[in-house]
Amino acid sequence: MHLAVIFRVTGVLLTCFSFTMLLPALVAVLYDEDTIHTFAVAFAVTLVTGLAMWFLPRDKRELRAGDGFLVTVLFYLGLGLFGALPLYLAESLDASFTDAAFESLSGLTTTGATVFTGLDALPKSILFYRQFLQWLGGMGIIVLAVAILPMLGIGGMQLYRAESPGPVKDNKIAPRIAETAKALWYLYLGITTVCALAYYLAGMNGFDAICHSFSTVAIGGFSTHDASMGYFDSAAIEAVAVVFMMFAGINFALHFGVIARRNPGFYLRDPEFQLYILAVFGIAGIVCAILYFHGGSDHPVRHGIFQAVSIATTTGFTTTDFSLWPSVAPVLLLFAAFAGGCAGSTAGGIKMIRVLLIYRQGSREIKQLIHPNGVFPLKLGGHLVPDRVIDAVWSFFSVYVILFLTLVCVFMGFAGTDFETSFSAVGASLNNLGPGLGEVALNYANLNAPSKWLLVFAMICGRLEIFTLLVLLTPAFWRR
Repeated sequence: MHLAVIFRVTGVLLTCFSFTMLLPALVAVLYDEDTIHTFAVAFAVTLVTGLAMWFLPRDKRELRAGDGFLVTVLFYLGLGLFGALPLYLAESLDASFTDAAFESLSGLTTTGATVFTGLDALPKSILFYRQFLQWLGGMGIIVLAVAILPMLGIGGMQLYRAESPGPVKDNKIAPRIAETAKALWYLYLGITTVCALAYYLAGMNGFDAICHSFSTVAIGGFSTHDASMGYFDSAAIEAVAVVFMMFAGINFALHFGVIARRNPGFYLRDPEFQLYILAVFGIAGIVCAILYFHGGSDHPVRHGIFQAVSIATTTGFTTTDFSLWPSVAPVLLLFAAFAGGCAGSTAGGIKMIRVLLIYRQGSREIKQLIHPNGVFPLKLGGHLVPDRVIDAVWSFFSVYVILFLTLVCVFMGFAGTDFETSFSAVGASLNNLGPGLGEVALNYANLNAPSKWLLVFAMICGRLEIFTLLVLLTPAFWRR
């Protein structure tokens, strides 16, 4: 293990992150708010710490795969904890460090679970900062950083493999990892810009349009208002949100392929995209039918489609308290978030590609029972799926279920909440969703400190797809 390289890389990334605090400071200047010193202090502390780690004794060796795991986890933890400083120092919030860290890591992991209330009265700079954290975390600051690392003589492929979501980690949309990172971020920035313009044209003011474009494209769910999207009560704004939430839930490499080929039909050739569209709109249809026949909403179709897309993509925007909806609708929406969006998107959850592979593997096992001597290769999009990918999918799913059930039991012990609240709180955190059911339907403010840190652990596990974090908890990793 190359600790000198690991700490130097972490210092570089932390130094880069410190400069992002200058943008909300500029917002504070524009709106003449007293939070300028808050961001100035946080910037200085983060910058000095990052530089101190950067200028450790130089080691020009390459990062190994295991080193990439540690750097990724260290940086997410470091960014989340240092990112909590402005929230902790802001007098308008009067937040404990636990609450500040919870909010910061919830933003960074694009979970969207919040412990803050009274958002409408908070300074614009603080609101912007929360949204900006989600935008940075959406594609992953690691992916942005690997575009810089080659200039420092440090290989970045190990970081990309550790952070990128999905069962197959080797696919790149460009020949070099730096080009891959740049291509993803150009695409990400372009979609965000278009989303902000669409929100503005639909009726949001400029500030809200920019802030909500951050959390929409990042599939984060933070809002500048306590009522979330319900504050605007606009069908046009909700329609824009639905379109961009769906778009952000699609594999960004697939978006890149469509743009490169200039052929939208390329989407329809992707099996994961097909399942994604079918699942989201199938769930939306069921929810709309429940609301139509059982009541619970004055606009069953409008609210049903919006909440189904928001929860199924793990965004977490709300127009109403869906936890109070009748019949099975709230539970169905929560379970939809377990599947989440596509691999390579900003969505959370298990990912549609894994769901599809598990289904096809199950179908193959049934065929094998009927025809014991038959050979049934598993294909996806006309290509043979390697056994190592199937093994990885089943391993992930098994560990996911075990971890989820374990965290639910531990959370119930820590928080003393009922099963519905515990199940949904852990599920919403592990799937990077945000809103839950029961006592966490609106916010997480009433939970005690141990239960909040447990949920932070779940958020990071979900963002890094479990194994990246769990591998660090094994003695074998530290003995190598």
